[in-house]
Amino acid sequence: MLMTHYKRLALCGGVCLFSVLTVAAQSYEKLHYKAVLVDTHNDVLSSATMKGLDIGQDLSGRTHSDLARFRKGGVDVQMFSIFCDERFGKDTAFKFANIEIDSLYAIAARHPNEMAMVFTPAALKKAVKQHKLAAMIGVEGGHMIEESMDKLDSLYKRGARYLTLTWNNSTSWASSAKDETQANLPHKGLNDFGKQLVQHMNALGMMVDLSHVGEQTFWDAIHITTKPVLVSHSCAYHICPVFRNLKDDQIRAVGQNGGVIQVNFYSGFLDSSYFRKMNNFLAVHKQEADAMKSAGKAEYEIMETLSAKYAAEVQDLRAPLSLLIDHIDYIVQLAGVDHVGLGSDFDGIDSAPRELNGVQDYPLVTKALLERGYSKKDVRKILGGNFIRVFTANSKK
Repeated sequence: MLMTHYKRLALCGGVCLFSVLTVAAQSYEKLHYKAVLVDTHNDVLSSATMKGLDIGQDLSGRTHSDLARFRKGGVDVQMFSIFCDERFGKDTAFKFANIEIDSLYAIAARHPNEMAMVFTPAALKKAVKQHKLAAMIGVEGGHMIEESMDKLDSLYKRGARYLTLTWNNSTSWASSAKDETQANLPHKGLNDFGKQLVQHMNALGMMVDLSHVGEQTFWDAIHITTKPVLVSHSCAYHICPVFRNLKDDQIRAVGQNGGVIQVNFYSGFLDSSYFRKMNNFLAVHKQEADAMKSAGKAEYEIMETLSAKYAAEVQDLRAPLSLLIDHIDYIVQLAGVDHVGLGSDFDGIDSAPRELNGVQDYPLVTKALLERGYSKKDVRKILGGNFIRVFTANSKK
């Protein structure tokens, strides 16, 4: 591994060090662009497209993502998140989900040489071979099916290949991680409809996504599903104990199920000191935050606004890239290297690792994995191979 090479450099001097570093750089870039890179969670549709921005243009400085930067970062497969928050419900959530799906189809139609809508493993493989961005759909939040199995079927027919059973808000049939830890719920986990839904998703070929769900919902789903699960954008609770991260027994269970945990890039899920530092930041800007809250802004919208306005202050709060790799290491130790991948949450987070300013910086993840000692074979699994295995297993009926 690279670390072994560095130890040998002690006897070489500066010229030798420069030479090996150059070779190492070439090696990680070659591996990165040859591997199939899959990111299972990106919120650019909600954060940019629905606000009138065109990801076909250069959006550097305004978003984490655009088509040119996907290519620059070597992203081969992007699952675009279909999202609306708890303010959407009956007669509005499903409609909004379809509007976002429409927007993704429109983007793909405008850029037929750069991206392709993908619904099957065979289509994914074809798009990658043609050097097009394979665009996939994931629905983030069970409230968007509005208690209806027919609406789930409709979203599947439109191309959705995972459903996150809950967002932060619970549904009548599934409890969220946020509510299970912060609310006094009359019922936790999946009710009969929720259990039937998981079984129906298995039959459809739609991946069951267990990010955001409460522990009881997690265990109910794990015990019911007959297919490998997806955890599209979560991290390890042991390193960063927040309600959105997975505890050790959950990580092991995903491994035993054959599923995959796609690691989130959000500093607040990576760094256990982040929220303490963030609370200090919010205290300084409390008057502005309170004014936005009174105006009806959601918490994440308030953070987006403050982060943009006070970018220099927020920069100091960001986690190091090394912590992202620590979470990958930890999941590998508990579940094995076949059960971890990448679900950045780019454009849905206000704080990513300091080295990762957008999708264009993805090669640095490959570099860091190699430097940590992962083999090229294992790096390929983490970058995308593990997800493709789970997607393929769910697609078989």
